[in-house]
Amino acid sequence: MRLDRGTPDQAGAIRDLTLRAYAKWLPVTQRKPRPMTADYDLALSEHRFDCLWNGERLAGLIETVPEGDALLIVNVAVEPDYQGRGLGMTLMRHAETLARAAGLSGTRLYTNKLMTENIALYEALGYSFEKETIHDGGVVAVHMVREIDLQSIS
Repeated sequence: MRLDRGTPDQAGAIRDLTLRAYAKWLPVTQRKPRPMTADYDLALSEHRFDCLWNGERLAGLIETVPEGDALLIVNVAVEPDYQGRGLGMTLMRHAETLARAAGLSGTRLYTNKLMTENIALYEALGYSFEKETIHDGGVVAVHMVREIDLQSIS
């Protein structure tokens, strides 16, 4: 596996992987999660994408953008047949490395409150609850943060 910076010509592959990765949430959320409706041509010009490749196959990605004193994780997605292998954790830790290198105090993210499996994973990675917000016609988003040690990441 190799981790490379995403490029504009990969927008289609990024979109397709994201659609497959989030498809499992449709029965839970009853609507497409935001990453499934994003304009990836635009996102690639405004956000950083780091892509995890297995040979020529895109296995996972993480989309980030600085927000205040933290790095916002906009999207983390892993190809369904690669899920459960620790790739999501690898990508999350990579985001923390990026935040540390930029001198930011931590990382933050938000997820649909109904995605309890994701919330449990983020808690296991050291994220803590920050707040809940309501958007998109009643969707409850759980916002989580992880402060990082600027000297090292555990």
